[in-house]
Amino acid sequence: MSERLLDVFTSNGLITAFAAVGLLMLICNLVSTHLTAGRIHGSAIAIAAGLVLSYIGGLTTGGEDGLADIALFSGLGLMGGSMLRDFAIVATAFGVDVGELRKAGLNGVVALFAGLGVPFVLGGVVAYLFGYTDPVAVTTIGAGAATYIVGPVTGSAIGAGSDLIALSIAIGLVKSISVMIITPAIARTISLNNPSAALVFGGMMGTTSGVAGGLAATDPRLVPYGAMTATFYTGLGCLLGPSLFYLIVRALLGG
Repeated sequence: MSERLLDVFTSNGLITAFAAVGLLMLICNLVSTHLTAGRIHGSAIAIAAGLVLSYIGGLTTGGEDGLADIALFSGLGLMGGSMLRDFAIVATAFGVDVGELRKAGLNGVVALFAGLGVPFVLGGVVAYLFGYTDPVAVTTIGAGAATYIVGPVTGSAIGAGSDLIALSIAIGLVKSISVMIITPAIARTISLNNPSAALVFGGMMGTTSGVAGGLAATDPRLVPYGAMTATFYTGLGCLLGPSLFYLIVRALLGG
């Protein structure tokens, strides 16, 4: 019986992958709710758990694709591949409503570009100081400092290796968790108590899960405003990372 079930799961890899990720998200959301009181968003916990599981899978099989090297979870390779990644990017772009962005005003636009440019530059400088001189590596790590979505999307588009992409995800994850934890602590100091401030804050921080989790712990009524500009931030980062930012880094470092 168990062998038949295993055969069914293995032969329907993509469906098994969606089920496994859904189960992981359910567990992580429960952990977020009951162990962190919502201060750390379930998606951030799920990403950290995914990285650990991928590492364990790689160690167990001696392969290069993490859990996808195990036959039962081979569908994760397709689920995390370029096809569904590009679909997700296009879906995000279709969700952009310029009219909603206008409501954020000039402050929201400035926050978006400043919030995207500053972490990218800082991430790139730190990467260079640690010995990374290849434009692909510097751009991928800099993009990871923006968010853990912009980093891997940019790295995949410009041909970065899996080690660099994993590093960019880890950097973005640290930022996301930091935003979740710090936001409620500093909200009163920075007057984060109205929709306009939440719009600017979301554009400055960028990480949607970090902003949503931080604002939920501060004032749940502010979440839609911060999450909206944070979503714009991610879409803009995915557009500028592998194009304008990469070209600027190449012009500076050569290659």
